[in-house]
Amino acid sequence: MIGGMVERVIAACDGAAKGNPGPAGWAYVVADASGAPRRWRSGALGHSTNNVGELTALRELLAAVDPAAALEVRLDSTYTRDSVTKWLKGWKRNGWKTAAGKPVANQELIQAIDALLEGRDVTFVYVPAHQVDGDPLNAVADKAASDAARTQQGAEGTDADLPVPDPAPAASARRARPSGGSSGTAAKASSTRPKGGSRTLAARFPGTCPCARPYGKGDTITKVGASWGHPECVAAHA
Repeated sequence: MIGGMVERVIAACDGAAKGNPGPAGWAYVVADASGAPRRWRSGALGHSTNNVGELTALRELLAAVDPAAALEVRLDSTYTRDSVTKWLKGWKRNGWKTAAGKPVANQELIQAIDALLEGRDVTFVYVPAHQVDGDPLNAVADKAASDAARTQQGAEGTDADLPVPDPAPAASARRARPSGGSSGTAAKASSTRPKGGSRTLAARFPGTCPCARPYGKGDTITKVGASWGHPECVAAHA
């Protein structure tokens, strides 16, 4: 739960299945009212479908957020959005049968979500997936869900160790390049090739390098030990 004073919460959730059906996973990321991510969590689902991953992610997110807080949920699944905003009332009226008289798929998950939504202020916002400069929270949730599906291991953390989405190839170099006349970490990092040729990318969010110095959104970062940080710090933490 988010303790202390209840404020508006922005979050994103996503599911993944490698093969659909196939190895599946789910994830969510919870941000503050400004959209800055604060914590995230993912889990594995064994052999399942993308829709089960998407619904599980929403169920887990709703269970993890204080029900007294107004919640904005960003998601790239129209199936999940429409299940809870368009079709749910009709399914309940029809005894959990579709218009064609067939049992509703994933009924138990949808019923659990329905119970968690009771009496809450929740808004669903559809965001397209895998877009250059797309929604950053969705990108983090997508990466965490994909990792959980691939490894079949759950994980969780804070804004200090967010999963870093794979950058869009055409845009990564442009975003990594600092604006003209800039100085400091971003400019230095963009011109530094990390030892061993490790992959670099533009930070989607601010963070802190293992050297304890921060980096900003857009700064070039790379793997430094088990975390992300300045390319010039790779050798010191090898």
